[in-house]
Amino acid sequence: MCAYCTGESSVEVKTKADSNDITEHPHDDKPRLYLCTVCDKRFKRKDNLKTHKLLHSEGELYSCTQCEKRFSTLDCLRKHVNVHSSKYKCNECGKSFATNQSLTLHRRSHSGEKPFECSVCSRRFTRAGNLVRHSRIHSGEKPYKCHLCDKAFSVSCNLNSHIRVHMREKPFECTVCSKRFTQSGYIVVHSRIHSGEKPYKCHMCDKSFRVSGQLNTHMRVHTGDKPYKCSLCNKSFSRSAHLQSHKSHVHSNIRPYHCPYCGKLFKTEVEVKRHVRIHTGAKPYSCRHCSEHFQYHVKLKSHLLKSHNEGTWLTCHICEKKFCHSHVLQKHILRHEGVKPYVCSECPKRFYEASALKLHQLVHSGFKQFSCFMCDESFKHKTSVIKHFKRCHDTRIAAFSNV
Repeated sequence: MCAYCTGESSVEVKTKADSNDITEHPHDDKPRLYLCTVCDKRFKRKDNLKTHKLLHSEGELYSCTQCEKRFSTLDCLRKHVNVHSSKYKCNECGKSFATNQSLTLHRRSHSGEKPFECSVCSRRFTRAGNLVRHSRIHSGEKPYKCHLCDKAFSVSCNLNSHIRVHMREKPFECTVCSKRFTQSGYIVVHSRIHSGEKPYKCHMCDKSFRVSGQLNTHMRVHTGDKPYKCSLCNKSFSRSAHLQSHKSHVHSNIRPYHCPYCGKLFKTEVEVKRHVRIHTGAKPYSCRHCSEHFQYHVKLKSHLLKSHNEGTWLTCHICEKKFCHSHVLQKHILRHEGVKPYVCSECPKRFYEASALKLHQLVHSGFKQFSCFMCDESFKHKTSVIKHFKRCHDTRIAAFSNV
């Protein structure tokens, strides 16, 4: 049995490649150099490709008498039969496996055992191969390069999926809705939408999830774990996406999107769409109890709570003031505590809110967030851009206002 897969190695596995056993192990995600010309599947060794090709040929295959599966070698068939005979059966859930090694790995999903630890961020894994792949997040290593373009990937399966983009190939089809996928794993997860299956259950509450990644993220609600830390302000987040959003909203001045009405610049397309409602007067959120409509969902939530008593008030434990929204309460509590978490990188000033810091940073950067959509001029203040419109594009802007 493989010591690295089972976690029985006496050597402590870290992300630093201090053990040749990790880099040479078949689970280490080495480049797969041998390509099957029939299905584009890649293999690390030539003899593995040769065995695989038997599946496409009309040569002798070994068939299971209890199901429709076929195998290229007798040894593979013998291992598969163990699934039917329940030789390696999980006592917790009753699932059967072809090998004792697979059963040992599966048992960790019940016990929560994760013997392999990352030396950089201390995140733990059930398999050594998963740790090796994870370490590339820190190192930035992308050893799998596409021969058709300049893209590179940290894991081989992502390269295989990417190549199918060039080939426009989606060989896996859903039998229910006919949607097609580039990977078999995607269709397994997709099928759970139709079946309603949620096999990943939280052992601390009654929630269930379709994919293991969602369960892992959910567990941080219970543990309070926030592994993603901002390098600029030390704020931590439970999800990588939240960290990226924080960096772009708080620490970046890049605003590629502009309002077609007033020229104000924004960091995301969603922000533009939300802002445009000020000019159009659109109110897409309607109250189900009365005829009121609102521009923003937060306004609807406040209305439901104040006018129809629908929802839950949030109370400050210091002054007992009530709030509709948790983020407003959190900002309020910071003022009681005197905490100003948003620090200017150019001077010692600190702020309670990210929006206040962003406004202050304009003093140092000279950033002009309002741009004229008819020419290349930019302005620091909204009033300046309005004056510019009237002075330089008066005729056009009048026509535009009547649209």
